[in-house]
Amino acid sequence: MRLASPRVVKEILAKQSIKPSRGLGQNFLIDGNVVKKLADTANIDPNDTVLEIGPGIGTLTQELAPRAKKVIAVEKDRKMVEILKETLAGLQNIEIVCTDVLKLDTQPKDCSRGASALGGGPPRAENYKVVANLPYYITAPVIRKFLEGEHKPACAGRPESLTLIVQKEVAQRICAKPPDMNILAVSVQIYAVPKIIAYIKKTSFWPQPKVDAAILQITPLAHPYPIHFPKFFTIVKAGFKQPRKQLMNNLSVGFGFSRQKTEQWLYKNNIHSTRRAETLSLQDWINLANTL
Repeated sequence: MRLASPRVVKEILAKQSIKPSRGLGQNFLIDGNVVKKLADTANIDPNDTVLEIGPGIGTLTQELAPRAKKVIAVEKDRKMVEILKETLAGLQNIEIVCTDVLKLDTQPKDCSRGASALGGGPPRAENYKVVANLPYYITAPVIRKFLEGEHKPACAGRPESLTLIVQKEVAQRICAKPPDMNILAVSVQIYAVPKIIAYIKKTSFWPQPKVDAAILQITPLAHPYPIHFPKFFTIVKAGFKQPRKQLMNNLSVGFGFSRQKTEQWLYKNNIHSTRRAETLSLQDWINLANTL
């Protein structure tokens, strides 16, 4: 059954007496071209394991399954899980895990289920990809979870790529460059290379969200930057504490340094004391972390 249709989505939900949950960010894809574009962008091959977050009624899952070795669909809503058991019936390479993806690594029973679906252990990085039409409210936490070392799911590890549908504005913020940098952009780009693949009209979803979306692909760096990450993020957070203020003011307050000491630190890294955090490049932040 073709699921990327407003009529089909409404019929399936009505049959189960379900209304889309605004609290869970449930906006279902109803444009088959977008579904195919998302799957194509993920560049899945027959040896890949795919982790899909928030599969809903299984629209994207149906597109992913024929391309992958295994699809692990992580769905928080138990009512949707019951629907998935029907819409995905007959697909032998699907594992449905009912849990909150943000808690996946703190619930051993879910991880063990996922691991069994992966052949008894974590997938190798080159064969493991995340693909999702993400609920907008969990975009940043999900990206952090899969990029930051200390938040990697115990049953998965860092993926080769994340191919996501996110809010258009969020995608643009993540891919920002100086002089429009922001803390989210720095937090993603220190771990990975983000790229906007395409923009998506809000009419491609039901219920229709208030804003347009984008397909965002995030590719983790093969070789992480050689920095002390806790120190790096302490500096970045201090620098962006009050974005409209000069960097020297924010860093002086954040670290309790005198203005003279802060100015010397900036000067050592060829950063003028009057600059704002949004004008610094990723390399500037790395240099500051390595010279503190």
